[in-house]
Amino acid sequence: MTKETLHKKVDEALDIMRPYLANDGGNVEIAEITEDYIVKLNLLGACSTCPQSYMTMKAGIEEAVKRAVPMIRGVEAINITPHPYIDEEILD
Repeated sequence: MTKETLHKKVDEALDIMRPYLANDGGNVEIAEITEDYIVKLNLLGACSTCPQSYMTMKAGIEEAVKRAVPMIRGVEAINITPHPYIDEEILD
């Protein structure tokens, strides 16, 4: 699969989640897809400061992307706001 095709498939998976994010004033954009198939996202709008961003990433966005593009090994936000009850090492 070419990088362009991979990027398009991931973006299409994100399109599934975007209406839900938009309802809360947020969005995401792909910053990078690494050689080891980790998608790095920028959280936009309300998502960039929301205390629930970590849960949205893991329970919503990551699951949707991995379901649509099984070769993706993980999804990370590069600008996530640390949650006060989650160890920051978990976010890395």
